[in-house]
Amino acid sequence: MFHVLRNSDGSIASLARNERPGGEMLADEHPDIQRFLDSKGGASGFNAADAEFVRVLEDLIDTLIMKNVIRHTDLPDAAQRKLMLRKGLRNRMQGALNLLGGDERIL
Repeated sequence: MFHVLRNSDGSIASLARNERPGGEMLADEHPDIQRFLDSKGGASGFNAADAEFVRVLEDLIDTLIMKNVIRHTDLPDAAQRKLMLRKGLRNRMQGALNLLGGDERIL
């Protein structure tokens, strides 16, 4: 839930998680909140940035493992499972759309 302050035209001026005088409470999925977040590069902007950042982190972890800086087993069990799941999904996607070969052939 967000606490919403509105402009004189009824559009959302600001969002907060804490109660603010003169505002109203709206659910996260309320259309006005979604519209406000999209106009500010909010949820959708963060999702796109997060997806790209996750790929960077995966590549960083792979590089550290290949250079023997860390071992896969040094990571917490939950992190190991998530990495293996993402690797499997990425490999299946590359196998289905492998038009140029693997990443290692590009270098």
